Amino acid sequence: MRYTISVSTVAVPQRMRERLDEYEGFHQTLGNELCHYLGIPSIIAGAATLFGLVRLATLGGLSLTLAEVVAGAIAIFYVVSARALGVATAILLGALVALGRALPLWAGLTVFLSGWVLQFVGHAAFEHRSPAFLRNLLHLLVGPAWIVERMLRRLAGARPTPHPR
Repeated sequence: MRYTISVSTVAVPQRMRERLDEYEGFHQTLGNELCHYLGIPSIIAGAATLFGLVRLATLGGLSLTLAEVVAGAIAIFYVVSARALGVATAILLGALVALGRALPLWAGLTVFLSGWVLQFVGHAAFEHRSPAFLRNLLHLLVGPAWIVERMLRRLAGARPTPHPR
């Protein structure tokens, strides 16, 4: 049995659609998109390493850190604001947080900083436009959902918005 992903049926509420479309306007080149495919997950994993240093509670052998609390709040934001796309994004977020929590501090910090370098290289070298989050900090949360949506479109064989440059 063959399953296909129909991206057109993934319901995204209008407000999130507007945010994704605005974010897309700051990411029109393939080079910048590729930098974001690598940079955003790197930032998330690296931030999880750093936030994981802040232990909030320990129960038995399990520790609750700031990484899990922040990721949980962000996952709720995704599910509430982007529905099915939010669920997919929250799953990716959870995987990246788990990866980041497993990294030693030096590696997490390196991954985090490298992710930011990639973001700024993408905007400076390919986009020639400042990052979207400099105009609206909410775009720091929109970026991962944008990546997931674009990957789903590509996996489904749908063409993402063409890159004019």
